[in-house]
Amino acid sequence: MISKRTRNWILALLFLGWSLGNVDRYLMNFAVLSITEDLHLSASSTGLLLSSFFAGYAIMQMPGGWLADRFGPRKVLLVAVIMWSIFTGLTGAAWSLASMAIIRFLFGIGEGGFQPSASKIISLTFPKEERARAMSVMLSSSGIMTLIIPIASAALLTTIGWRTTFVIMGISGVIITVLYWYFIKLPKSNLGDHATQTVASNQKGIFRSLFKMPMIWSLVIAYFCIYAVNWGLATWIPTYLVKTRGLDLISLGWVQTIPGITMLAGIFFGGYIIDKLPAGRERLAGGLSCAVIGILLYLMFTATSVTSFITYQTIVNLFIAFVIILLPAIILKQLPSSVTGTAMGIANTGGQLAGFITPMAIGFIVDAFHGSFNAAFWMLIVFAIICIGAILSINGKKADLLQPNEEATA
Repeated sequence: MISKRTRNWILALLFLGWSLGNVDRYLMNFAVLSITEDLHLSASSTGLLLSSFFAGYAIMQMPGGWLADRFGPRKVLLVAVIMWSIFTGLTGAAWSLASMAIIRFLFGIGEGGFQPSASKIISLTFPKEERARAMSVMLSSSGIMTLIIPIASAALLTTIGWRTTFVIMGISGVIITVLYWYFIKLPKSNLGDHATQTVASNQKGIFRSLFKMPMIWSLVIAYFCIYAVNWGLATWIPTYLVKTRGLDLISLGWVQTIPGITMLAGIFFGGYIIDKLPAGRERLAGGLSCAVIGILLYLMFTATSVTSFITYQTIVNLFIAFVIILLPAIILKQLPSSVTGTAMGIANTGGQLAGFITPMAIGFIVDAFHGSFNAAFWMLIVFAIICIGAILSINGKKADLLQPNEEATA
């Protein structure tokens, strides 16, 4: 039995670690403006660079989830943070496109184990009726970073430069690793129940059972689509606003704090709303949110002013954040704790493949259309439409394959 105080302390540490991971990822979207100049990169090369992290991150999702279920989430968490810290620091030492892409790929490998293991820790330490809110607290760090990073990056990149900034981020990660090692202790009684022991004796059975579930495939597609929209916007909007809308780096930093506020609100309050929704209504809420996202994306790239563009971006972030919280909440609520690490890893593989493909695809599209981003926005709109169908098709009736009637962790 884990006390409420201990649960909240663990959640605070997970929030801190995920905050650092988001600092690095969002910082790169602004630092790439300087990196592109220093390394003389084209739009296609910039897209490849932005995608390299997600290649490693996607590859590690399923292994990370399996390792968390098999050997315990604490061990995977520690390895993930120390590995990503090393390669975050090494980012500042890159001297070419190839070296930077390799370092960012390995950074993605390191960070790939964090979310599956952290999700499993949440499922082991929180009762079912609180898991969506706990997940929203941890993931709200991404909203906070979208609020802070635009201003902070402008200050850091124009003073100490991108190389020193990444070194500092790496050192910060080592400190967080020490905190995790010292403070995150999961009692053996909370590391497994009968379902966990059964699954541990036959790890291949986890994947076989999960892959037989239509729900999992719907989640993979939904994850891919919503993260294609999310990372397509996050990675390229700074470049778009500078090159197409004519903003300078300082102005860019300030205007991007506005969408960051709604991203934070959407993630933080999304978990609370999801926990209060009647069973089965989550799909309708998710489908409607994706429809609104598609409409707002069209309004964004056809906006006649920067003010209009930022207004639509601010609103679209609210709905993107809600869907990003909704998908893992479905996993945490409908599947047993014994397999949440693996299930989260499988589903999130779709999202991170989108993170790998989308920035690179946008780079090639921009080059192909001589600097125009319009076709890229249409691609994101198509992903939003596909996401509607994927979410509405999610059905948890096959979850009996995974013994869903396990007792909620107290």
